[in-house]
Amino acid sequence: MLKFSILGALQIRTVSGPAEISGDLQRTLVQTLLVSESRPVSGETLVEEMWGDAGPDNQANALQAHVSRLRRRLRVLEPGRPASRVTIHPSGYRLVVGEGELDAAEFVRAVRQAESAGPHDAAHTARLLGEALALWRGPVFGGFAAGTVCQLAGARYEEYRMRAMELRFDAELRLGRHAAILAELTEAHTYYPLRERFCEQLMIALYCSGRQADALDVFQRMRRHLDDELGIQPSPALRQVESAILCHDPALAGDARSSLLQLA
Repeated sequence: MLKFSILGALQIRTVSGPAEISGDLQRTLVQTLLVSESRPVSGETLVEEMWGDAGPDNQANALQAHVSRLRRRLRVLEPGRPASRVTIHPSGYRLVVGEGELDAAEFVRAVRQAESAGPHDAAHTARLLGEALALWRGPVFGGFAAGTVCQLAGARYEEYRMRAMELRFDAELRLGRHAAILAELTEAHTYYPLRERFCEQLMIALYCSGRQADALDVFQRMRRHLDDELGIQPSPALRQVESAILCHDPALAGDARSSLLQLA
């Protein structure tokens, strides 16, 4: 069995340890097939992803040579597998990846599960997403996304990552762990300065940690940042959190498992 990781630099893990895929073209080929999640990818798409506008004269033969090389490499890494992982279809090439074999697919599955959970599942959600976020070892593909397909996939997984962080912070706040996540919330708000949800969550965590002035200062800095960068005002949800803090709304300091996050 092989395990493929793309939440970070491309990595393949075998029963005996990690294995390398050498060469930029081979890595691009593997990454493009992986983000397609076992769906066939056309030869034209693979050529564009691997070579861009600088494709070889005989593109079909060059691509077939790289596919054959990949098939041989995977066969060496997984000698007991009866059939090749890379299969050819009328619509293109497919890399067969089973459940639990691709970290990005497992991560997305965990986020979707968390999205369907109720507020009473806060402890499970926090634990589930904490484990899912731990799968990340760095930028998708380690920042090596040669073509459009991989670039779009990287952006998609990064959006899921931010959504996972939001859902986990919500769960932690519902559990009353305001002070415990302040450092992570501050980092998230700093790294994604235009993501208003992180700002809302940071304001709530600061207020519930006895730091009202700091919470209001975060709002003022966010308002200036939105005006300077985008020429817009804070969203109604963000302004509602500020109002709740200013009037000491009991919901903020009350039951963190129910009414707290409804404000935002």
